[in-house]
Amino acid sequence: MRNRSMRLVIRSLVWGACASCLLDPALGRRLDGFNIVATPDHPFGSATAEQALSMAKRLGATSVAVIPFLWQSTPSAPDIVAGSAMSDEALRAAIQQARRLGLTVIVKPHVWVPDSWAGAVEPASEQDWKAWFARYQAELERIARIAADEGADVLAIGTELARTKRRAEWNAAIAAVRSAFPRTLLYVAHNADEAEAIAFWPLLDVIGVSLYPPLGADDDRGGRIAMMEAEARRLDVLSDRWGKPVLVAEIGLRSAKGAAAKPWESAEERAAPVDVQLQADVIADWLAVLKRPAVAGVLVWRWFTDPAAGGNADTDFTVQGKPAEAVLSCAWAGICRRP
Repeated sequence: MRNRSMRLVIRSLVWGACASCLLDPALGRRLDGFNIVATPDHPFGSATAEQALSMAKRLGATSVAVIPFLWQSTPSAPDIVAGSAMSDEALRAAIQQARRLGLTVIVKPHVWVPDSWAGAVEPASEQDWKAWFARYQAELERIARIAADEGADVLAIGTELARTKRRAEWNAAIAAVRSAFPRTLLYVAHNADEAEAIAFWPLLDVIGVSLYPPLGADDDRGGRIAMMEAEARRLDVLSDRWGKPVLVAEIGLRSAKGAAAKPWESAEERAAPVDVQLQADVIADWLAVLKRPAVAGVLVWRWFTDPAAGGNADTDFTVQGKPAEAVLSCAWAGICRRP
């Protein structure tokens, strides 16, 4: 225990001065910011998307995650293909636009499964597993080449694909992506549970994780912080075990009553009265808990390319135009003001 404590102290001194240097020596800063989602009327490359990204930067964001979607028809189907939500041209425009603003760019593919989610992906047979991985690797290599061409800083090889984590095919997929994208690679596990079960961390540069554990009743702040601390301590152990920094690639919740119990729940899943202060309070607690040596950055879910998105009547995940903006400005830019 004493040796582990000493390692954490040393890591605190190094990472405290330059937490994200271990992600890429050229960056020299933490990777704090947003997962960016384009809206149809405000595509990447447009003047309004530029305005929205600039607004995020003014809050202190240093980084953005750009999300090309892949699609498959059911969790067990091996028919994974490129999604229609982001073309190759749109991905290039997103990387270029964010880089022009001086933002670190993380390309973070997601798998979209209708009426389900990426964590349910599980082909039904060995033949289907091989077919799924062959197609998935091909899509990853395509995305990796674009990310490399356009100068993205970090690439995720996957996001929350929990039932794939023990497959040996990941070794070849990671090697292929590494050849196409010679910069920082990570995988984004779903909560500490999945991250602890992954064996391929040695092949990557960073441990990535999304954090959506149940946080209890909206008014139980003590219980909420205890849950957050427990999850964060598991990240400390993971970082120490593998000798790698952790990027918290997603935190967030809706600005709606009852959202703390199921932070992953979307507005489409449950109608609820608005509660923008709950969202701000939970994000503030997460940022305080995650201010620790093992964590090299935190990305909030989410921020739209529409500069007028969100607002105090909105019950979805975006923090735009809500009290959570003031929380982020205080944490990231040191500009603290009443919401």
